[in-house]
Amino acid sequence: MNTLLISQERLLQAKIAYTPRNLKLDAAAALLQGDEVIPDAGDMVLAKVTKIGHHSGLELAHGRRSALFAGDEIIVCYGDRYAPDQFEAQVPDDLQACDLVASGGIAARVNYRHASVKAPTSIEPIGLLLDSHNQRINLRDTALPKLVSLFPRPYTIAVTGTAMNAGKTTTAATLIRGLVNAGYTVGAAKVTGTGSGRDTWLMTDAGSKLTLDFTHAGFPSTYLLAPEQTGHIVETLVMHLSAAKVDAIVLEVADGLLQRETAALLDSKVFARSVDSMIFAAGDAMGAVAGIEHLKRKNLPVSAVSGRLTASPLAIIETEYATGLPVFDKAELSSPTIASALHIPLQASSLRKILAG
Repeated sequence: MNTLLISQERLLQAKIAYTPRNLKLDAAAALLQGDEVIPDAGDMVLAKVTKIGHHSGLELAHGRRSALFAGDEIIVCYGDRYAPDQFEAQVPDDLQACDLVASGGIAARVNYRHASVKAPTSIEPIGLLLDSHNQRINLRDTALPKLVSLFPRPYTIAVTGTAMNAGKTTTAATLIRGLVNAGYTVGAAKVTGTGSGRDTWLMTDAGSKLTLDFTHAGFPSTYLLAPEQTGHIVETLVMHLSAAKVDAIVLEVADGLLQRETAALLDSKVFARSVDSMIFAAGDAMGAVAGIEHLKRKNLPVSAVSGRLTASPLAIIETEYATGLPVFDKAELSSPTIASALHIPLQASSLRKILAG
């Protein structure tokens, strides 16, 4: 192993991705290099793009998507990824060439990819970022502290779904919009998934007062985490949203019910005591039926259905008939009537806003 001093000028010229966005560049003083180096999830790495593949752009720290070119130097995080529609990838055990497996800035080595997806963008790690004490700079260094529970938890709705691209984020964002339209102050969090700003930015655009995700808890992704780690993420994010004194919280749980970490979270006591109701997103009626039966066996409070299936009036009819639950499309979720439809209690602050209006 060896260290190489690095200039601030070089770091400032690199493209910094969303996931390591809270890195204070002036804390980085050197690079750790060598064949013996084994990276950890969350380690921040300066890397060079060598070949453009599936991810041809990088989500930058403040939201703009930058095109990538061979030769670009980028600052990303090592992390694992689970995405059935794209890649399954894990942190390698060396600093050799690997892959950019998410546009939010995740470096890993791909094991599996979907047949419809291009090969990943290839990157060559230059070195792990070190601080002035020659300590690795890791995403956990920027994590929010776990607060003492001094604030009452607002009414909390979780959005889950059958799989990736079932419509979970759209459901969460339009629900946020509906609650804001009803006079509520809303906080939101994506509690599992892979580091990317796209979903949290959408929630913020929908009206969320404070939007967090698992990267705020110090994790680049939640794939391969232990159940107590995902539980810690939920508790930390919910406590910080509660401290923001919002009237309601909307949580998005990534991936599908059968994904290992999602399944463990839904089985946990932390999730059960953190959630008051759930909306299930699905792409078709059969998926909705199977998912709702699965959630009910866990005694979870699923109260409505939404997602991609709402593009089809016939799928809505089938789902309502088979499940006995209401199905809300985007227009209904974004309407102020969604608060009463879901029986969300009116907080004092939102009542004052309604009366003032």
